[in-house]
Amino acid sequence: MALTILGLSGALSHDPSAALYIDGKLIAAVEEERFVRDKHAKNRMPYESAKFCLEQAGIKPEDVDVVAIPFAPISLFGKARWHYAKRYAYAPDRALDAILMGNRRYKRYHKRIQWCLQQLGFDLKKIKIEPVEHHLAHASSAYHCSGFTEKTAILGIDGKGEYATTFFGWGENGKIHKIKEFYDPDSLGGLYGAITEYLGFEMLDGEFKVMGMAPYGDASKYDFSRLAKFENGELVINTDYANVIGFRRYKEKGKGFYFSPKLIEWLGPKREGDIADDPYIHYAASMQALFEKLALEMMEHYLGDILKETGKIAFAGGCALNVKLNQKIIARDDVKELFVQPASGDAGTAVGAAAYVSYQRGVPVEKMEHVYLGPAYSNEEIIAACAKHPNQPAWRRIDNTPQRIAKIMVDGNPVAWFQGRMEFGPRALGGRSIIGCPSVPGVADRINAQIKFRERWRPFCPSMLDTVAAQMLKVDHPSPFMTFTFEVNEEWKNRVGEVVHEDGTSRAQVLERRHNPRWYDLMKELENLTGNGVSLNTSLNRRGEPMICSPTDALNMFYGSDLQYLIMEDILVVKAPLN
Repeated sequence: MALTILGLSGALSHDPSAALYIDGKLIAAVEEERFVRDKHAKNRMPYESAKFCLEQAGIKPEDVDVVAIPFAPISLFGKARWHYAKRYAYAPDRALDAILMGNRRYKRYHKRIQWCLQQLGFDLKKIKIEPVEHHLAHASSAYHCSGFTEKTAILGIDGKGEYATTFFGWGENGKIHKIKEFYDPDSLGGLYGAITEYLGFEMLDGEFKVMGMAPYGDASKYDFSRLAKFENGELVINTDYANVIGFRRYKEKGKGFYFSPKLIEWLGPKREGDIADDPYIHYAASMQALFEKLALEMMEHYLGDILKETGKIAFAGGCALNVKLNQKIIARDDVKELFVQPASGDAGTAVGAAAYVSYQRGVPVEKMEHVYLGPAYSNEEIIAACAKHPNQPAWRRIDNTPQRIAKIMVDGNPVAWFQGRMEFGPRALGGRSIIGCPSVPGVADRINAQIKFRERWRPFCPSMLDTVAAQMLKVDHPSPFMTFTFEVNEEWKNRVGEVVHEDGTSRAQVLERRHNPRWYDLMKELENLTGNGVSLNTSLNRRGEPMICSPTDALNMFYGSDLQYLIMEDILVVKAPLN
């Protein structure tokens, strides 16, 4: 009998997703936001994503053995709820709630999952719902998917799960051992999120914008050390300033923020608008520097011995998407290899919970080598979408797609590239991408101004052939998922200037052909034409929208932007008259 496990995330009311393992093989994984066209799909359940997973596998609800959820009840006899109550004593209603009704969120989530399963046709009497602690789900999504066979250090840093905010542990022979957890409000992810809000972005969405802004600033101009410290093995956030609840919050137009009026008194008014200017760029740099310093100190304290033993580390939780921190982790002498779960935010906990339960039941899961786990569409489905679309797209079917598209790119045009199965996780990796030739000056600005409508200082990333990485990047380390930045060798900074950030780094995808042959062949063709086997690559979406999923989504986006070329499988859609 095959073991079939469906993982469903969405416990914290954002980033719901679904993932399906059959006998340890990840058949499908996808975020709900892509189907419902609502970024982060807040307060929704993973209905469409679960439906897709079942359809992709060709199975029915009754074929599923267990549903794994990344949220579990937390005992009153552990430290977590008491720590929360003590640290939030200034808001007695919340503190008491943690003690008396501490699993209320879990119960509510469990009910909503049951409702969602009923809508999908599950019989609640016959299906087992298995809760996995949120941080264990993160840990599993990193460790079990890493393919590491030796003893592995495990790090999890995010805003918070049930109560935990940070996880240190190790994995061996498939078993995860917990060393230490920190609890809310002592959360490095929460602190970064609070400063993200102060800098004018949305928490759980804008953190990478702060990271992108940081290289423009000078971290030495402001001392942020008062916000948090790590001493005697404990992280303590200063809740006079950040990670605040109740009356202590700064409020504006009826909205409460995760920082206090005291932060405004210290640093000045909250940033508004799209300009990255003084002093806010320096604040971003100071926050990033504090984040890196504390994360590395905590890692050394709890995981240093394990790293010296084997050099392997697996990392997940929203903060694992901080590619600058990851660059510093790789630079440590005792780190041989770092695996970062590509969907390390909460969407990835659907994979983690399912993988964890699979291991508990004696079925190890395969190494996660690619993220092409969402829907794919045939040429026929694409033509049908064109036929139905109100803009009456001018389309044609083309041969030699990589060669034709590479030529359009080298002529200076950005192209919407829609091929194969959609990516799981926040990074476009050649399934749903906007691409450009990185040696054409100004192509990044064109994409920013005409298509993405996003902040000018946000960097664009390179995807490259595996044969190019060793020449272009200063550090040799696997990077299939754009989860690391690397310093770029001098010569290449000029060759592909459009994908090198202000600080001389690039967040690279290094591709092996077997994982996405068409994307590889396109870059090979760019190499033939320009000498550089590198493409500029950003996600196929407009600002504030989720990544494109279907051909209709792609057409809507295409006609809502200044893009001139859209290639979906072999169907080329062009705005200018077809000659």
